[in-house]
Amino acid sequence: MRKRYRAALTACSNGLPQKKEKEIEDLSSLLNQNGCSVKAGDHLFETKDGISGSREEKACELMGFFMDREVRFIFDVSGGDMANEILSDLDYEKIKKSPALFWGYSDLTVILNAIYAKTGKASVLYQIRNLLYDHGEKQRRDFGSFVTKGTEDLFSLNGTFIKGSRMKGIVVGGNIRCFLKLAGTPYFPNLKGKILLLEARSGKIPQMATYFSQLQQIGVFDEIAGLILGTFTQMEAAQKDIVELALRYVKEGTPVFRTMEVGHGTDAKAVGIGGYVETIQGNQLKTKI
Repeated sequence: MRKRYRAALTACSNGLPQKKEKEIEDLSSLLNQNGCSVKAGDHLFETKDGISGSREEKACELMGFFMDREVRFIFDVSGGDMANEILSDLDYEKIKKSPALFWGYSDLTVILNAIYAKTGKASVLYQIRNLLYDHGEKQRRDFGSFVTKGTEDLFSLNGTFIKGSRMKGIVVGGNIRCFLKLAGTPYFPNLKGKILLLEARSGKIPQMATYFSQLQQIGVFDEIAGLILGTFTQMEAAQKDIVELALRYVKEGTPVFRTMEVGHGTDAKAVGIGGYVETIQGNQLKTKI
């Protein structure tokens, strides 16, 4: 008999539109088929102006899931702008002791990195709603294999080394705009010897130049041991390449790996933020959580 797990759904950033209610029902059904009994949070859907609950309400609900010893996965289904408002209301000692693994993408970059910075614990950069979309068959297969068998296809990244040929270390980062919200706060991770992952949905060359300049000015490129570039959706739609821009900032000798398998695409794979990444072939990286 297949072992079952408990999963929780949260929305720590902008609340989902009410029209997404059926989508969350479908997601819950899919997760149930993959051995996850689902508990949906009370603050998934927006009530006004993208807000689905107060800062305190969302933080309290998230902590409740972390403290539930039966919860194995916490899937944040949101994105947007507001996830950083709850960071000071979380109990990181309790999160550190929790068996639950937090998953989210985009604006949830702030929570993924804050958890690692304050606890040393890994979380997962991944949007669980990808199980429903146009690449859903493969996503469901890879996710289901991870949950039931522990296989790692969901966490294997194909790509190309732009500089260097190997990298290994702990991964931090995620969405570049949201990652930079943590600069100057206690939730910004120590980047010494880390592998930095960056991706973006919005922003063209002027915005990316601003973000990369800020990373340079706070010393990031002097500290990291490698850079992974995922997809930069709006730039690529305008047929602009992030690699040319990024290479202006990366130090000589820092390996740079480019993959189209991390970001906002519905085919995106998962990365363990605070997990370990290493080259397993010349054109493939694998992250472990």
